[in-house]
Amino acid sequence: MGMDAGGGKLPYSYAGQQDGGKLVKSVSRVEPRRFGLGLVAGFLLVTCAYFSTAKFDAIQIAMNLGKKGPGATSMADEGSEAEALEKDGGKASSPSGPGSWSGVPAALLPPVSSEEAANSTLESGVKATTQPPTASFTAISGLEDEELQVQDAVASGSKRSKDSAAAAAATRSANVSSPSVVHSHHAILPAPAQRIPEVKQADSETTPAREREWKPLCDVTSNRRIDWCELDGDVRVVGANASVTLVAPPGADNRTFRAESWRIKPYPRKADPNAMRFVRVLTVRSVASGSGEAACTDGGDDDVPALVFSDRGYTGNYFHAFTDVILPLFLTARRYAGEVRLLVADLQPWWVGKFLPVFRSISKYELVDLDRDPRVRCFRHVQVGLTSHADFSIDPRRAPNGYSMLDFTRFMRAAYGLPRGDVVAAAPARRPRLLVVARARTRRFVNTEEIVRGAEAVGFEAVVSEGTHEVAPFAELANGCDAIMGVHGAGLTNMVFLPTGGVVIQVVPLGGLEFVAGYFRGPSVDMGLRYLEYRIEPEESTLVDQYPRDHPIFTDPNGIKSKGWESLKDAYLDKQDVRLDMERFRPTLQEAIAHLRKAKAKANGDGNN
Repeated sequence: MGMDAGGGKLPYSYAGQQDGGKLVKSVSRVEPRRFGLGLVAGFLLVTCAYFSTAKFDAIQIAMNLGKKGPGATSMADEGSEAEALEKDGGKASSPSGPGSWSGVPAALLPPVSSEEAANSTLESGVKATTQPPTASFTAISGLEDEELQVQDAVASGSKRSKDSAAAAAATRSANVSSPSVVHSHHAILPAPAQRIPEVKQADSETTPAREREWKPLCDVTSNRRIDWCELDGDVRVVGANASVTLVAPPGADNRTFRAESWRIKPYPRKADPNAMRFVRVLTVRSVASGSGEAACTDGGDDDVPALVFSDRGYTGNYFHAFTDVILPLFLTARRYAGEVRLLVADLQPWWVGKFLPVFRSISKYELVDLDRDPRVRCFRHVQVGLTSHADFSIDPRRAPNGYSMLDFTRFMRAAYGLPRGDVVAAAPARRPRLLVVARARTRRFVNTEEIVRGAEAVGFEAVVSEGTHEVAPFAELANGCDAIMGVHGAGLTNMVFLPTGGVVIQVVPLGGLEFVAGYFRGPSVDMGLRYLEYRIEPEESTLVDQYPRDHPIFTDPNGIKSKGWESLKDAYLDKQDVRLDMERFRPTLQEAIAHLRKAKAKANGDGNN
């Protein structure tokens, strides 16, 4: 007895029903008084039987629901992330593998709230692509650590004294583990940052801010890349004073409000002193009501949230422009569907102009040059510092709306009005087109014409270009190609404009540079591109024209690397050009074109070609 497969009750048999016929036949011979007592007894018997079976059904239902419980819990645990590894003044953030998190027991990890889950389905003009954890994070964060170690060797010297070593150790957190294995931390994007602030319904539909228990304004420990702050309530931004201030509501007590002050540089390279040197410091604080804060200019800025960030640092480099600002800006602001104000510290007009289509796609409002802004701007939600996961990478598990690198490439193509979204969207008769990125100064191809002939021999149409200061023309050129190849460098960043299904060929110079090659290796796969890597031999490097073959530059690249970043950069990045051996390189070209032809054949319904 119990529930049937359809959820209804199975028929039940009661003892009294077996003698139902005799009861009917003899009813006329029963005395009225006895007959009445019999009816009452029968009714009581049936009632007891009914409640007994109903109770059994309830138990069965509870057991069935109980079987579903662990599934929900495990889903929340999958979204939880382990403690981050502090490294070189910052926090390394990378999962140790798809679906596996180490360092913190699952029971201690914060679950995914129902509100976060509901808001993950919000649409913001770009279709969110829910994917499994991207494979690039362990590699990306690991190579960031390696680069920081190389840079650290420059600052500290190869023979650091015991005292300086102790001082450096004191700056690190107590949870340091292996520098090559880094983990992620849920607090990089706590719950408030995961959803669009409901500023217009705050008074009627949500808990008033004054009733919320106080949490620190800023997070300076969980993310190895950036310090960031979130302020909700009466927030006043004064660009001239480089201040962002939260004014407490009247009647706030010690549970719901505390006076704090933080000094923040809103740029995602906090572990790199050289990058942070010229980034402006902002004061983020909270003050009691009636503290004499200046009134809002012109009544404030409606209910539109604001993001405060810097565009200084390394943004003069094309790769860093994307990985330090453009991609984090997409990750942080795209969910607002244009209803967000961008307040830029250290604004460089030439740089903003270079990426103006991106900013116009992110926000409906004019950018604010915060350093020169005389207004007292008032908001109900402000985030200082952009969300950043890893270089040139997005972790969909921590991204608003589950954004991925595929979503980012779609966004970039839309921002620049590029027509091709897939490699199969080309004229059937046209040969696949290969874009050869030519560098003008270092790491050049010195036999470009031979490379073009080799590419055409295997079936490509080859296009050679270095690009100019303007992004749009080169973006259009890259989108018109099916594959891109180049020596490791910022030019490969243009793979964001390739149609999905295209090919990236990265030529890695001598010098043990496989770790920096990782900046394009993992992200290209996350973008839906086929990645091919070609590592040159000494004979393909122009270093053979400068040094004897027994020189440490050939025999001991790790020794040169151990001297620091500048030593590595000088030896292998600034003085080296590439002369490809086309016989050796031809199989890479053939693999690239075979992939493209297979994609075409599959799209045309001929899976055998």
